Amino acid sequence: MARLGFPIAASTVWEILGAAGIDPAPRRAGPSRRQFLTAQAHAIIACDFLVVETLLLKRLYVLVFIEHGTRRLYLGGVSAYPTGAWMVQQARNLVMGLGERIAGLRFLIHDRVPLFTVAFREVFTAEGLRTITTLPRTPRMNAICERVIGSLRSELLDRILILNERHLALVLQGYLIHYNGRRPHQSRLQRPPDTATQAARDVTDLNDLRSIRRKPVVAGMISECRHAA
Repeated sequence: MARLGFPIAASTVWEILGAAGIDPAPRRAGPSRRQFLTAQAHAIIACDFLVVETLLLKRLYVLVFIEHGTRRLYLGGVSAYPTGAWMVQQARNLVMGLGERIAGLRFLIHDRVPLFTVAFREVFTAEGLRTITTLPRTPRMNAICERVIGSLRSELLDRILILNERHLALVLQGYLIHYNGRRPHQSRLQRPPDTATQAARDVTDLNDLRSIRRKPVVAGMISECRHAA
């Protein structure tokens, strides 16, 4: 098809091979990428850029990190002009913020944006992480990070006007607290990333339902439901 002049994305080839039951080459007998991600979820952290347009049509960039296993979200700095040095500093900030948690991570996934420089990757290599670069035009290879960026847009950024870098940083920080502390995740049996277990409640008593209170958070854009004290 390519020789006939028809451009084909790698994701299209991936879908065709998957539908035919053929694993990616050259490891035909090895685990598929989905099997690999599932088996190594606890050891993977992924990153990507969130692009935001302000009210004054200024473009801002946010570096987003997410752990596959826990779905815990981390937000780097906000910058209108990210540079290689800025990226390295964000990597160092993340490593410091992770603390002992980084010992359980083995892989870092990111795309081929030139800002992911050798110096950026070396920050993680020094901590024992291996970098996995996605193929061109294949967002599915970093699907979990793409999904959380989609959640940021649909749940927050599509519903609020951003004025400047400081405003965006404040709004995102509020969402980060909500996402990690209260937002349920289907892959975690409706538990937030920062909650290891979630106690079941007996709702046979109608008083339990009447005790639920709604609390607006993140500038009123999102509502959290809690049981009244």
